[in-house]
Amino acid sequence: MDNIAASLDEDTLNKLGDEVVSNFDNDDRSRADWLTKYEEAMKLAAQVAEEKSYPWPNAANVKFPLLTEAALQFNARAYPALVPGTDIVKARTVGFDVTGEKQDSAIRVSKHMSYQLLEEMEEWEENMDKLLMTVPIIGCMFKKTYFCPKAGRNKSIAVYPKDFVVDYDTNSLEEAYRKTHVMHYTENDIKLNVNAEIYLDVDLGEAQIEYGEDNIAGTKPTKVTGGTPYKILEQHTFLDLDDDGIEEPYIITVDYKSKQVLRIAAGFDIEDVEVNYNDKIVNIPRDEYFIKYGFVPSPDGGFYDMGFGQFLGPINKTVDTIINQ
Repeated sequence: MDNIAASLDEDTLNKLGDEVVSNFDNDDRSRADWLTKYEEAMKLAAQVAEEKSYPWPNAANVKFPLLTEAALQFNARAYPALVPGTDIVKARTVGFDVTGEKQDSAIRVSKHMSYQLLEEMEEWEENMDKLLMTVPIIGCMFKKTYFCPKAGRNKSIAVYPKDFVVDYDTNSLEEAYRKTHVMHYTENDIKLNVNAEIYLDVDLGEAQIEYGEDNIAGTKPTKVTGGTPYKILEQHTFLDLDDDGIEEPYIITVDYKSKQVLRIAAGFDIEDVEVNYNDKIVNIPRDEYFIKYGFVPSPDGGFYDMGFGQFLGPINKTVDTIINQ
């Protein structure tokens, strides 16, 4: 089914909506310390001007671009290494290839996938540039690759870690029981998805974004065209909707404020389900939409990695202090 939520009763949907929001809040709280470091690093890299009142009002508060320069240098070296012209994808052959058929196939796959990335997925190159500028600052970034039914093609977008929430103690992206992509949609976006029968037609009330939550400077979020955006949670998790005692991977989309379920879709392909000789299910591989790009693994084993923001931040502040003095 395109949207399983349409076949579920209201009580079940309300329960699922509450669980999604509650689990999201718990995961978000687990990474509170890392998120504070993230915000500090982004402010330092963006050289956000802040008023300084010590030792007197409007005292000098220069931001030396040490962290910004480090990120620029990384981007300048990494981008041409990962995007070397038009031959981005390079497939390799495995095993014997006496006739050369495998090699010919690998060449065709490489050319076609490179064409997809650079021509069909028009946002891929720009998002890769953003990713390689940000990952050295905060330690990790994510790419979401999926088929967009409205665009009628594959899309690949950069997802900032503040909008990708998992429990901090998760070992890896693949092993994460639950991962949530936070999206901001206007009322018009919601209506278009309802008309396309992607979302359920439910009353979400008035949109609300908490002030300071989505702006690194801590100010009120900018009001976009179409009104204040809704905070939509797309949670990739496990549910036992058929009451067979086994949880299957599902993708459930919920409005954060109203806790209304908008969509539930299967997060697996039925053909991939593995059974044993007794026809009992032993494994259900989940579809993976996200790719993690890490910088330096966190020494405490946490899911979110470390970047120049943590390494150069204290040194940058020392340089700022000396200049201001």
